Amino acid sequence: MRQNQSHQSVQAALLKRIHSGEWTPGTYIPGEVDLAAEYGCSRTTVNRALRQLAENGIVERKRKRGTRVTPMPVARATLEIPVIRQEVMDRGGQYQHSLLLNKLGKAPASVYARLQLPEKKLLHLQSLHLCDSKPYMFEDRWVNTAATPNIEKAPFDKISPNEWLIQEIPYSDGDISFSACAATPQIAEHLETSVGAPLFLIERTTRMNETAITTLKMYYGEGFRMSSTL
Repeated sequence: MRQNQSHQSVQAALLKRIHSGEWTPGTYIPGEVDLAAEYGCSRTTVNRALRQLAENGIVERKRKRGTRVTPMPVARATLEIPVIRQEVMDRGGQYQHSLLLNKLGKAPASVYARLQLPEKKLLHLQSLHLCDSKPYMFEDRWVNTAATPNIEKAPFDKISPNEWLIQEIPYSDGDISFSACAATPQIAEHLETSVGAPLFLIERTTRMNETAITTLKMYYGEGFRMSSTL
């Protein structure tokens, strides 16, 4: 690790280890002295990073006992961001994906509003996820490249944007909504359905504290069923 890291970068690194499952809920993480040595920074920097994680409800700090990953968030429902490849495989299908669009450009006003960003160039990604060579889900995504280092070099011929972002970019919170919609001509073509056909739509925006990472729409065709656990 490089020297003189900011508390934001240390926080992001700690959060990534939590989201990856390295530190599971209820686990006590290393102390401030050990973390400062590991990340090549001051103990004060680590303390600020841990304080912010505690304020966000991600860790609990107990005097003389240390810091642990929050075992059960109180009064807060959460949904895990799924890896679509795993989602398809869990259904017994063979997964494939195709990147249809990868372009920097201006986004619609609604996208800047969801991301709470000023108008600037964003990365526009469109992907088609397949199950047994048949359309499974069409994904329309906008990404804040300032919050996603190296995304423009990501090997999207080998890994989907969905999976790359989950692996590489830590997040702290976000918004998600579920609704029904009718297939537009473009989406109907990708999902091999008729124009106006009913679709299941998931809209999601993720952030790292106050910084927007990505916002996307996921369109599922007829027969899709979503399940989760509490």
